[in-house]
Order: sequence, then structure tokens, then C-alpha cells
Amino acid sequence: MKTSQKKSNSLLSDSTDISKPWDKDNQAWWDWYVSLADNKNTEDKIITAKPLPDITIPSDDEIISELTESYPITNDQIVFFRRNGFIKLKKVFKPGTVLKLRAELIKLLKKEFSIDPDKGARDRFLSLEMIWPKNKLLRSYVLSPRIGQISADLLEVPAIRLYHDNVLAKQAGCGRTPWHFDDHHFPLDTNDVVTAWIPAQPTPVEMGPLSFAYPLSVHKLVDNVKFEKTGSSYDRGISEVFSKNGVAINETPFELGEVSFHHNLSFHTASRNGTNRSRIALANTYYRDGARVIDSPTMVSGDWQKFMPNVKPGDVAASPLNPICWPVDDK
Repeated sequence: MKTSQKKSNSLLSDSTDISKPWDKDNQAWWDWYVSLADNKNTEDKIITAKPLPDITIPSDDEIISELTESYPITNDQIVFFRRNGFIKLKKVFKPGTVLKLRAELIKLLKKEFSIDPDKGARDRFLSLEMIWPKNKLLRSYVLSPRIGQISADLLEVPAIRLYHDNVLAKQAGCGRTPWHFDDHHFPLDTNDVVTAWIPAQPTPVEMGPLSFAYPLSVHKLVDNVKFEKTGSSYDRGISEVFSKNGVAINETPFELGEVSFHHNLSFHTASRNGTNRSRIALANTYYRDGARVIDSPTMVSGDWQKFMPNVKPGDVAASPLNPICWPVDDK
């Protein structure tokens, strides 16, 4: 069992006992999780986001073709990721490919929540998961050989599987995402786990892009900060430790087509969305082929059995919903 899981299961006060499995749906999990953020010093100001570019949108076939093309990763980039736990890569997608993704995600969000993310939606963090099995277009982004190849190269592993896809919509005015790392979220016995965070629009700092603490080893500084399942003490505690130790934070805009990749031990957060446009992203998580489910998943792992049906603790994590995304089987 990973050290962080042992630590989590040993904190057994009412406020810190997370040993019970999550028993609600995915959206309820996100409503709970964002409630743990410290928003005491956030502003109420909302600015108008710049118009999205008026460009030609590619066909589905053109997108599928684009997403099968390789994206060369240099040794320097691998070293940067290994040291810092994240990397931001430009031009992973063409601008039209990103805007087509955004249009599809808005359509899905409208259908699920009966609200247009960009027209009057305020203050909530919405999420959809496991869209790819029933949506052909999303499948091309989630199972993309390009994203799979980048993920495997950064992790320096021969083969990776999909854990899940995750549509994330931070509405206008929605507050901070609390400081966290993903180790608790994915109940796997490996640290060879990476998430590709794909913003579906240009994402200025005012919109609350994903931000990363680095180097990767800073997670060791906060090992003794107790995770609490109510209130914002954990988020504040992480902030205080990082500030006291002068930890570097990368909070920079995302260009259209830029994608970040972060390790499961990378501490990250996101600021309030201070624009009138929902900050929408597709986040796909991948892991080393051969990993197993840990013995005792917790409530922080959410609805993990939805992502790996019929896989039990101790089993190899290899259900039909966890296909190998790299290397590609050309047969």
C-alpha cells in the first residue's frame, strides 16, 4: 500500500476518518470536494472574457486523424516532468480541435444539468465522468494515441491504461479548487499515474487555470497536514506550509491547444473563475499497465468502481473500461 493511503487510514477522528467508501454520485462528490477550499480572500469581481476566435472547425474524421499523430517529447521535457511533477505543452491540439471539443462538452453539460455553462450559469463546479464509452467524438480525445504516447513518455513506462475521463466546468464566479494531490483519488498501487488537463478555451489567469507547486518533492513538506473532510483547514494548512517554505507556484495562462500533464503526487490548485465564461476542461487520467487496486479505497477515491467495474481491491486494474491507450494495437 502506498504511504499516503496508510496515512489516510490512520487518521480516525470524526473529521478526518475517510475510510468509508463514497456512497453518493459523482456530482455530489465534486460539490463536497470544492467545499473544502478556503475562499476567505477571494473577490466578487467578474470580468468579460475575450471572444473565442472565429476559425474553421475540423470534421470528426480530421480530428481523429490529428489525434493519432505523434507529439515528440524531448529528454529535457521528461527530466522537467520527473523533477517538477508537471509540464505544460503547447500546440498539442490545433485551435479548431479545441473549439470543437468545447462545443461538444457544452452540449453534454446542457443535457445533464439543463443550463448553458456560458449564459447565466454562476458559482458552481460541474462534472461529468465516463463519457467516452457512449460518445464517439469524445472517445477520440480520451483514447487519443497522441495523448497516450505523451503520457507514457513522461512516465517512462512501456504501456498505459485509461483510468477515467472527467469533464470539469468551473462556472463564472465559482471559487477556488482546494490544494490537493491526486494520489488519494486513484486507488492504485503505483505512482506511475498522470492526468492530461485539456482546457477547452484559452484560459487566462483570471479564469482560474490549473496551478502547480513544484518541485514534485514538495508533497513531502505537507505529509503531516491532516486531511479533514469538512471545512477548509487542510487547504489553509497546505497554503501556510508552502508559503513558509517559499515553495514555487506555476500559475500561468493556457493558450488554445496547450495541455498540462501532472503526476499523481503533484500538488495543484486553481483560483476562482473571475470571468463571465465557464472554464471547461477535459481531464483524462492514465496509469501504468499492470497496476493493482489498493486494499482499502476511501471516500476520496469517489465512485472508483464505476471506472473499473467488477475489479476488486487487490485485482489488476484492467477492466474493459480501462483500455491500453499506448502503445496502439494496429491489428
